[in-house]
Amino acid sequence: MFRLAHISDIHLGPLPAPAYRDLISKRITGYINWRRNRSSNLHEGVIDNIVADLKAASPSHIAVTGDLINLALDGEVTLSRLWLESLGNPDDVSVVPGNHDAYVPKALDKACAAWGPWMHGDGQVEPARRGTFPYMRVRDDVALIGVSSARATAPFMASGFFGDKQAERLGAMLDEARANKLCRVIMIHHPPVRGAAPAHKRLLGIGLFQKVIRQHGAELVLHGHTHLPTTHRIEGLERDVPVVGVAAAGQAPNGSKPAAQHNLLEIERSNQGWRIELTRRGITNDNSAVHTIATETLSR
Repeated sequence: MFRLAHISDIHLGPLPAPAYRDLISKRITGYINWRRNRSSNLHEGVIDNIVADLKAASPSHIAVTGDLINLALDGEVTLSRLWLESLGNPDDVSVVPGNHDAYVPKALDKACAAWGPWMHGDGQVEPARRGTFPYMRVRDDVALIGVSSARATAPFMASGFFGDKQAERLGAMLDEARANKLCRVIMIHHPPVRGAAPAHKRLLGIGLFQKVIRQHGAELVLHGHTHLPTTHRIEGLERDVPVVGVAAAGQAPNGSKPAAQHNLLEIERSNQGWRIELTRRGITNDNSAVHTIATETLSR
C-alpha cells in the first residue's frame, strides 16, 4: 500500500519586515490584508502540529500543492526552503507552486530556484523552472505529476492558468504512466473544477484541463487554494476522477475557514484498477489536538 500525505496553503509566518521598495507593487494590498486578517488566522504553531501528525503516519510520500509563502518576499523564499528541508528529503516530497508563490513578476523564478529539488521530475536534466512543468516522478506504483497553475496577477486577483504547452506534456505523461500500469496522481494548486473558486480566484483553462483528463484519464487530482476540504469529480477516460482539496495547513481555529488539516490517501491495486481511501485529519475550533475529521472511499 502506498500512503500519500497531502498538505497545502502553508502560508509560512511570521512575515519578514518588507522594505519600502517591496511594497511598490501588488504587495501593498497583500501586506495590508496580512496585517488585518492573515496574521491572526494563520499560525506557525498550527503548521507544526499538522506536520508532526502527518509524519507520525509514516507516509510513503508527501504532496504539497502550493502557497508556501505569502507575498513572495526574498526572506520568505529563504524561510520556505528551510521549512521544506525539515519536511523531508526532495525524493520524498513533491511540490507545485501556488499563486502566492508567484505573487509578483519574477517571484516564481525565485521560488523554482529555491525549491527546485522538490519539483524535479525523474530523469529531468534541466533545473526546475516555469517552463519545465508538468514534471513526473514515479514512486512504487504511483506516478506523481506536478502541474503549475501559478502566475503573477493584478491586485485583488488570484487566478491561475493552465495552457496548451502544459496540456500537451500532461497528456503524454498520463499516457506513459497508464502504459506502465501506474496510479496517476496530478498535483495542482487551483481547483480544476467550475464553481469551486470565486471568479477572481478561478483557474483559467479549466475546460482544457478537463479535456486532457477526458482524453487520457487519471486516478486522482489533488489541489489547494480554496482552504476547504472538498471532493469533486470530473469526467475521465474510463471513469470519473476524484478531485480532492484540503484545508489550509496554517489555518488557526475559529477563523472563517476550517481549521488546519492534512489528507492521507491510501492507494493500492484492486481488481478494478485502484482502491483509494481518503482520511482527513486536523484540528477543530475547540481542540488543538489533531484527530480524524472524516474518511471517504474515493475509488475501489
